[in-house]
Amino acid sequence: MAETSMTFPPLHSANQRVALLDGNHALSYAALEDRVVRLASGLLGQQQDLMERRIAMFMPAGFDYVTSLLGIWRSGGIAVPLNVHAALPELEHVLETAGVSVILVSGDRHKQLAGLAPLCLRLGISLVAIDRLLDVDIRSLPVLQDNRRAMMLFTSGTTNRPKGVVSTHRNIRAQITTLIKAWHWLATDRIPLFLPLHHIHGIINVLCCALWSGASVTLFPRFDTEFVLRGVAAGDWTLFMAVPTIYVKILQHLPGLPPAEQARIRDGFSAMRLMVSGSAACPVKLFTDWQAFTGQCLLERYGMTETGMTISNPLEGERRAGAVGQALPGVEVVLFDEDDSRILDDHVPGEIRIRGDNVFNEYWQNPQATQEAFRDGWFCTGDTAELDRGYFRILGRSSIDIIKSGGYKLSALEIESVLLSHEAIAECAVIGIADDTWGEAVCACIVLKEGMQLTREILREWCRERMSAYRIPQRVCLMEALPRNAMGKVMKPQLKTLVATLT
Repeated sequence: MAETSMTFPPLHSANQRVALLDGNHALSYAALEDRVVRLASGLLGQQQDLMERRIAMFMPAGFDYVTSLLGIWRSGGIAVPLNVHAALPELEHVLETAGVSVILVSGDRHKQLAGLAPLCLRLGISLVAIDRLLDVDIRSLPVLQDNRRAMMLFTSGTTNRPKGVVSTHRNIRAQITTLIKAWHWLATDRIPLFLPLHHIHGIINVLCCALWSGASVTLFPRFDTEFVLRGVAAGDWTLFMAVPTIYVKILQHLPGLPPAEQARIRDGFSAMRLMVSGSAACPVKLFTDWQAFTGQCLLERYGMTETGMTISNPLEGERRAGAVGQALPGVEVVLFDEDDSRILDDHVPGEIRIRGDNVFNEYWQNPQATQEAFRDGWFCTGDTAELDRGYFRILGRSSIDIIKSGGYKLSALEIESVLLSHEAIAECAVIGIADDTWGEAVCACIVLKEGMQLTREILREWCRERMSAYRIPQRVCLMEALPRNAMGKVMKPQLKTLVATLT
């Protein structure tokens, strides 16, 4: 079959090697190619090209997810993966902002989306079952140029609402191929995928790199410690990619297992050729504890939704604890000071700025935010780092309103806006506090209205209907007043110090 997308080469219809595993079911590359072409044909209907229509996907990791993602790309649409654990207001923001026309669903997900029916009716959004699209005759697919938009992921920046990060086929291709080159992906590789599939870590680093390489992916709807460790002990995988929180959970789970089972798990990890940690800083203690248990050094890397991965410790060579490594192939990474001058010396803090084909195309229908994100052709990450003998070390974020928790980058302002809708809350400020498991835990500092009462348990229960679980404050501090400056702005650095004294 001729190439129909700049993002993915053909999946080779004659290839009977296993592409995907889901429970007891396996899907070969040949079968996946057939499903992708059929779904793309079903999406097109009588059209020749979807012409960048936004097609959302609401489904867990599985054959249908992979088929949908590739099928949307092959038919000329923009894929908008949705968080299946998101609260309805969060989904509403994504769908309305992106201008989605179709939501692809599988299984019983229709029920979960019942609350969106009025919005879907108002915006003209159709809920379409995957099975219906697969039951069509194959037709010719459009030939796409690599500057066509391909995917929109939503990320929380320093603004109050998440922005739609739009990547082209060229951007995605660059993000994939730089990792394949740097991490030496092989057709013989096997990897588990339990990371969220509305996040670039799971989509690009694991799924797309594996499929591009001809490797095999075992799909999990979520991380299940016991089930995943069973596969590790059985020697099912050659690579393992996770956020630091997962590595911490594994180490915490091991002491409760029999010594023989611990040994099998240790041997399973030790036999892998690569283990990667990312999406949040890997604590030095975790790095050393993992090495002590497995004999292997975690490979830490750095990236963003807007850029894919840009910096990585080497596959072959020194992997330094606390450092994210060096610029990946084909990616330019430079530190700039506040005067926009390049920093070349070691141990001089500066903002990370990035340039390359991997950098995203735009923030959807937000030209001002897009323009503000670039300076002289460089994407400004807002993250601060320093060089240390050729390796980058992340020092912090330019904005204290970004919290990195369990692999997610969360907007404190967005969480605050939800909390302030609670009838008992007069003021609130959300900050990240250091946490051994999550990297940073979400902490809500709250001033109650006069005469009102509120407990952590009641607030968390209230939040469950209004935001994703990973955004819900893990700690709640009730305060008489929030520290503010002369302009009335909450002084969050002082607030973090104050909260630290209360622990």
